[in-house]
Amino acid sequence: MKGKLYGVGIGPGDPELLTLKALRVIRESKVIALPGKEPRETVAYKIVEGAYPEIAEKELLAVDMPMTKDPAKLEASHEAGAAAIMAYLDKGMDVAFPTLGDPTVYSTYIYVHKRVQAAGYETEIVSGITSFCAVAARLNTGLVEKAEPLHVIPASYQIEEALKLSGTKVLMKAGKKMAEVKKILLEQQIPASMIENCGMENERIYRSPEEIPEEAVYYYLIIVKVKSLYILLEAGPEPRI
Repeated sequence: MKGKLYGVGIGPGDPELLTLKALRVIRESKVIALPGKEPRETVAYKIVEGAYPEIAEKELLAVDMPMTKDPAKLEASHEAGAAAIMAYLDKGMDVAFPTLGDPTVYSTYIYVHKRVQAAGYETEIVSGITSFCAVAARLNTGLVEKAEPLHVIPASYQIEEALKLSGTKVLMKAGKKMAEVKKILLEQQIPASMIENCGMENERIYRSPEEIPEEAVYYYLIIVKVKSLYILLEAGPEPRI
């Protein structure tokens, strides 16, 4: 009997935000696949370790996910990752692949998931808390109310055009455009707050656009309040499409 692949959402960074199901699946899986060359150095490993120290006793599988937009390199890494996982599944071993936030929202994991699924293996996605929901909660505010729409937009979208949309805007993976975003906020005098490394030990909160650094760190989100509407900007690796 072949094993099963689980894509496990582990939330934005705070180990206490892992769901009970996420912890159970990780605990019961024989192998833990992690996105990086050194599994124990990955952010995903450290988040899980904070809630489940016994992960150190698991068999760890490194799945290298290079930060590149080169289609050939991305295809090769996704194929290699899927093949490595399927080798364990063929041995009857379940594999859990922890991924930050939720696996269905701009997650690199999903590319491996689709390949394993297409090859005929059993797969399951375990939902996690998204970064933008966690940041809104950390700032003690809501995302949308009543009939307000919620827009989730990749960084390739024109930021100025996005700001014209009604309702709440979530701009994902906007790291390289941080200077442009700050410039627009200052020019239009839009109040904003930013959280860096939400839920992690080195978390920082910036209360105004003036305080926001122009160079993006790996994990951050900005929330902008305009006439009771909110805009969130998330930085990190750009989505691989």
